[in-house]
Amino acid sequence: MRGSRNNVNKILITLPLAGILLFVVFYVIAALYYPGGSYVAPEQIGFSFEHNYLCDLLDDVAVNGEINTARLYSRISLGILCGSLILLWAYLPWLFDVKRRIHVLISACGILSMLITVFLALGAHDIVVRIAGFFGAIALLLTFRELYKAHYGKLLFLGIVSLVLFLANYYIYETGVLIERLPLIQKVTFISCLSWFVILNILLLKKYKIDNN
Repeated sequence: MRGSRNNVNKILITLPLAGILLFVVFYVIAALYYPGGSYVAPEQIGFSFEHNYLCDLLDDVAVNGEINTARLYSRISLGILCGSLILLWAYLPWLFDVKRRIHVLISACGILSMLITVFLALGAHDIVVRIAGFFGAIALLLTFRELYKAHYGKLLFLGIVSLVLFLANYYIYETGVLIERLPLIQKVTFISCLSWFVILNILLLKKYKIDNN
């Protein structure tokens, strides 16, 4: 019975890696199906890595006014990503040798942030980002504290870089400073955050294998 439970846990810990890969695949497909238009160039054809926001792919109507044929693929990818990170946040406390009550709060805030993020597909972008970002920031800051205590220095550094980039995105969006560069900065931030989650997941999987051998 214990061996069967361990196999299930191993599969669930591995799923976020597969989910992040599927997210990238579906978002690339969505970008290929995007009709066109950005706030810099409303008449552009197709998706621009430099000028379009990732959220443009979620809208019912593209910036150029056409029906957004990318929305199904982008919403599938968003659901896959959120589901994958929910699993990652749920299992994250297993990374640490010393278990603390604060780990429950880390998982809860991380999971809540992802559940709220799903609603990006329904609109209300600004409200969703702010609420999800609030709970996500709490989860990240508490995670950084635990990573520091557990001597995961490199992972802590990459996490802090990702958080700084996220805060820069928020600052630019709210103030309008360098707003024309925000779509590109957003993607750099996304790549940084996904890389951090992938490394975190790999370390978690290695830790789980060591503890169960």
